[in-house]
Amino acid sequence: MPKTSIQEIAKNTLTLEADAILELRQFINDSFEKVVNVLLHTKGRLIISGIGKSAIIGQKIVATLNSTGTASIFMHAADAIHGDLGMVREEDIVMIISKSGESPEIRVLVSLIQNIGNPLIAMVGKIPSSLSDGASYILNTTVSQEACPNNLAPTASTTAQMAMGDALAVCLMEAKGFSADDFAKFHPGGALGKKLYLRVNDLSKLNEKPAVNEMSTLREVIVEITKKRLGLTAVLNEQKELTGVITDGDLRRMLEKGVDLEKTTAKDIMGISPKTVNQEALAVHALDIMRKNNITQLLVAEEKNYVGVIHLHDLIREGLL
Repeated sequence: MPKTSIQEIAKNTLTLEADAILELRQFINDSFEKVVNVLLHTKGRLIISGIGKSAIIGQKIVATLNSTGTASIFMHAADAIHGDLGMVREEDIVMIISKSGESPEIRVLVSLIQNIGNPLIAMVGKIPSSLSDGASYILNTTVSQEACPNNLAPTASTTAQMAMGDALAVCLMEAKGFSADDFAKFHPGGALGKKLYLRVNDLSKLNEKPAVNEMSTLREVIVEITKKRLGLTAVLNEQKELTGVITDGDLRRMLEKGVDLEKTTAKDIMGISPKTVNQEALAVHALDIMRKNNITQLLVAEEKNYVGVIHLHDLIREGLL
């Protein structure tokens, strides 16, 4: 197959799926709003079920909802009619996802949910159908065409289901006032979690704390930077207040000028108004400062009180870069 044909097929697939998502906007209506409100005020959990490709989408939606503050559980439709229906509690809401709404397992499950009496949400791509007719609430995910050339394999329809699930999750997040701090509680692991909870002090406290006073000689400055191995040193006045910074780059430039090591003091060569970061700031904020200023380390300070140093290597080691 020619390369251009492969590219055109891929582009057409993406176009069809993008169109399917945009067509969903017509279904964001009062029915959608009712679903958001009933989930917002429920005291139970959302039990999501489906079969085939819709079951896989259901698992993704469950994961998204759980991580954004809406308690959810996945229940496979085939397993539900063979015992797993026992996980559904009286206060729970059930949502069944299906393109046709007519799969044998789906029809049986709809009947069982009706007998139990739990509210039923249908995320369905065909109205009317057994699923839509038996539901208390409807999320319409009808698509005009699958991206499959035979218009058979679930492609655009599953994309639409996933997008509708995301729209539902985001609306619930907004309604609940779900914040970045809340998000961090559910994502403590990995780089994502660290971006949300890891603070500057968590890293800087593990580092050395290089410091000299304003009257320290250039030789003393070199020794301090070399000993602490962070590529810089803070400069403090007699009141132990932070007044400047000297980097190894500053030293190289001074040495190239052939200055007198004994007569030159830290105050003579220090950079004033050094870039600093608060120790309670998120580590990712320190990374932003480093990027904007093209530097690899920052002094950590509370106003004029010198606290320590955070280095780019600390952030790399934690997977933030």
